[in-house]
Amino acid sequence: MADGERKTSWSRRAALFGGGGLLVAGAGLLAARKSDHGGRHDAYFTRLSAALAKAGIAHPVLVIDRTRLDHNIGAAKAALAPHRLPLRVVVKSLPAPGLIDHVAAGIGTNRFMVFNGAMLTAMAARRGADLLLGKPLPAAQYAELIDAVGAEAAGRIQWLIDTPDRLKEYAAIAASRQTQLRTNMEIDVGLHRGGFADAATLAAVVDLAKGLPGVTVSGLMGYDAHVPKMSDPEAAYAKSQKVYAEAIAVLKDKLRVDPAALTLNGGGSPTYTRHARGTVANEVSTGSAFVKPADFDLDGLSRHQPASFVATPVIKAAKMELPGNEWLTGPLSFMDPNAARAFFIYGGHWLATPVSPPGLQFSNLYGRSSNQEMLTGSARVDLKPDDFVFFRPNQSEAVFLQFGDIVLFDGESVAGTWPTLPMSA
Repeated sequence: MADGERKTSWSRRAALFGGGGLLVAGAGLLAARKSDHGGRHDAYFTRLSAALAKAGIAHPVLVIDRTRLDHNIGAAKAALAPHRLPLRVVVKSLPAPGLIDHVAAGIGTNRFMVFNGAMLTAMAARRGADLLLGKPLPAAQYAELIDAVGAEAAGRIQWLIDTPDRLKEYAAIAASRQTQLRTNMEIDVGLHRGGFADAATLAAVVDLAKGLPGVTVSGLMGYDAHVPKMSDPEAAYAKSQKVYAEAIAVLKDKLRVDPAALTLNGGGSPTYTRHARGTVANEVSTGSAFVKPADFDLDGLSRHQPASFVATPVIKAAKMELPGNEWLTGPLSFMDPNAARAFFIYGGHWLATPVSPPGLQFSNLYGRSSNQEMLTGSARVDLKPDDFVFFRPNQSEAVFLQFGDIVLFDGESVAGTWPTLPMSA
């Protein structure tokens, strides 16, 4: 073959291979392109938007759907009914007196679990409330709370104890203020967040409590939120129940009391339905399940409905443009159609996930803001200023106190408000 023919042949091969490379690259680019998830509010959020607008609401609010809340109360009652397992309402997850009253009345309970001093002070004023601490508080705050609620009321509260040192500190403070100290012992049933890890250490602290004047042991608390996240939840639950049963045996032996007379608290929203089917505890705590934030989309709560939303108006709606790198806007919007439009909302940076209209997302390039957060969406998201965007709180206790009075929605209209408890950690 002549040199000229060889050069022509290689040129053709190079063109073919080069063209093939471009085709492969183009195919890879198209494969990496994201789908358009944009859309409009469905019928539910359209009704909710109309209700908020009719009520003259034009700022960020926390909304509770009272119909869905009642559905969740019914779901909990149905789950607990076969074994008549009592329920203790978790105050931090439902931090509004009206909401707490509504759930407690619906379930038929006067038992409450409290996690901080501010909420404990508010709940201690309730006549007949059975109060259990859900976490051990610093000894200095225990002293402050005795002074705040009074020695008689403080003596009725079950204070959570997780170490011998805390027990001794509490006992000394109780003696100095001439109040009784009812202790509930925190046990580690597998979460490994603290508490007494085995029967021997629990027995030792019960012996210590028996020797301290004015101190009684009222029961146990074992939180098992790890169970649904284990590779074998059934085995994890069985193991946690075994640990709890061993702890009950310690109290029965040391206190010479029928365990049924003690407060044997277990569960939580992630596991209360497991306890409802069978448990060594004699009560469960639940709060978040009644409003079902996004973090509680769990198999055990499949019968519960999302009942809480953050609603906030759109302040500005525009075509997406990246500051300082405007030329990148087109390529980025091509690769992700859900980044084609920008919506700046009233407020933001909440622990919440956008749910309506569909396809809205946070921008990693633009960043987060608690003043005018930007969400992006595709051209199919037809929002304009003053329209509402809806989020689901990821958790309730971290979000519900950020908006003032909670707005109640009855499925068609705004049906009132519930003031929240004072802001607290």
